[in-house]
Amino acid sequence: MTKADLVEKVTGLGDLTRRDGEVIVETIFGSVIGALQSGDKIEIRGFGSFRIRQRNPRIGRNPKTGERVEVPAKRVPYFKPSKELRDLVNPDEAEKAS
Repeated sequence: MTKADLVEKVTGLGDLTRRDGEVIVETIFGSVIGALQSGDKIEIRGFGSFRIRQRNPRIGRNPKTGERVEVPAKRVPYFKPSKELRDLVNPDEAEKAS
């Protein structure tokens, strides 16, 4: 699913214009990005949670030349799906656990 597909889904839920759907989707994405940039954790019940993980600096290797390369520390976004979402994606495993 693309962003445009998501806008179409939102627009189809009611008497919204395409522009209204775009504003809604952009607002949600902007809010998630803004919260992650400020270091907050986002939890959407039944869907999952987004947070930032800190990666330490390390020594890597250039795969082409084999040369050692210093990789700096960085923050990366991380998504952890909720149990409900995992069960919906893998219904066979959910039945076995019951």
